[in-house]
Amino acid sequence: MNYKWITFKFYISICLICGVFMAYCSNCGRELPEDALFCPKCGTKTVKGLENNVPGPSDELKAAFVKMGQELEKAFSVASKEINAAFKTASENMQKSIHKDQVACPSCGEKNPNNAVFCYNCGKKIKSE
Repeated sequence: MNYKWITFKFYISICLICGVFMAYCSNCGRELPEDALFCPKCGTKTVKGLENNVPGPSDELKAAFVKMGQELEKAFSVASKEINAAFKTASENMQKSIHKDQVACPSCGEKNPNNAVFCYNCGKKIKSE
């Protein structure tokens, strides 16, 4: 059969013999079912989808990503505060430990940790083992 088609700007073709409408995706060119709201190949919203103001998958994904980003921001904020508190506690405990048990070098008088064998300042032996 020899069909004659008129194609419009919106990727809709009409058969001049039988009057059948054929819709095509404006993005990828795939033939679309008459009642399609989205292209089954690429997901682009069809004219019918636009007319019915149907939210697209991209709209739903965007909302989901925004919500996920907000939740991550909250989680990172809480984690950051907890990490900072843990570092502060660890630093304070380390400072207490360092200053609590110090031994003076018999040669230069420099204070060294209690478990030091050699002086950090002059390198002389602090204790005999």
